[in-house]
Amino acid sequence: MKIGVTFPQTEIGDDPGAIKAYAQAAESLGYDHILAYDHVVGANPDTHPDLTGPYRHTHMFHEPFVLFGFLAGVTETIGLASGIVILPQRQTVLVAKQAAAADVLSRGRLRLGIGTGWNPVEYEALGQNFQNRGRRSEEQIDVLRRLWTEPLVTFEGRWHKIDDAGLNPLPVQRPIPIWLGGGVDAVARRVGRIADGWILTGSPDDSRKALVEKMRASAVESGRDPGSIGLEGWVTVGDRSIEDCVQDALAWKEMGATHLSFNTMNSGLETPQAHIDAIARARDIVSAL
Repeated sequence: MKIGVTFPQTEIGDDPGAIKAYAQAAESLGYDHILAYDHVVGANPDTHPDLTGPYRHTHMFHEPFVLFGFLAGVTETIGLASGIVILPQRQTVLVAKQAAAADVLSRGRLRLGIGTGWNPVEYEALGQNFQNRGRRSEEQIDVLRRLWTEPLVTFEGRWHKIDDAGLNPLPVQRPIPIWLGGGVDAVARRVGRIADGWILTGSPDDSRKALVEKMRASAVESGRDPGSIGLEGWVTVGDRSIEDCVQDALAWKEMGATHLSFNTMNSGLETPQAHIDAIARARDIVSAL
C-alpha cells in the first residue's frame, strides 16, 4: 500500500512557513502523498441551522490547487492528492486548467479526487445547481479527460459546450488520475463504472466492505477489471494508540486498499509541530503492515 497523510486543513493555520515545514516533514518521513480537503466558503450555522455537514464558516480551508502549486515548489517527490475537490460547484474547464497546471508544476505528482459535496449554500454562492450535481459530475469527468489528452476538443453535452479549443500546457499525466470520494451506493456504482480509484473515509467496518463489493460488481458489469481500480482508506492517528491504528490499517489492507491516509485532525493537536510529531509517530504503523 501507498501511505500518505491528510493535510490538516482546519488546524494547520495560515503561516506559509508552517505549511512548508509540514509538507517537507511528510516527504522526509517517506510518505507517498499529501491529501487535502476542499471547501470554498463555509456557511453561518446561525442562519443555516439545517446544514448537516461538519464544516462552517469558522473552519479554515486553503484552496487545493493554490496549495498544490505552493507544495510543488517546496517538495520534490511526494504526491499531491485532493480528497476531495467538490467538482460540480466549479467550472469544469477551469478545473481542467488548474489541475493541468498543478500537474506540470509538480512534474506529474497530482491525483485528482473529486466529489459532489453536501453544502447547498456553497453551491449557491458559486452559481451552480446543487440538485443535479451527481449526474453533472459524470459529464464533467468526461470533459476533464478529453481536455487533458487532446490538444483541441469539440464537445457538446447536456451541460458543456466546447468549440475546437484546448489547454496549453497539457498535463504531464494524460489523463490525470480521477478518484471519487463519498460513501453511498450511487458513488460505489459510479466508481466501478468510470473512476480510477475511490477515497473511502470512515472505519473499515462491514458497511464499507459492502460498498467495496458493490463497486467491484459495478466494475465487472461495466467490463472493467476491479483490480485496476484504486482504493484509499483513512486511519485517524492523532490521539489513538498505535495498536488500534494498526488494526484499522490491516483491516483496510484486507479489504484490498491500495492507499492509506493517516489523519491527525480533530485529535486535540494545537500546533503545526504537533501534527508533524503525530505523523512521525505514525510511521510505526507502516512497519507493522
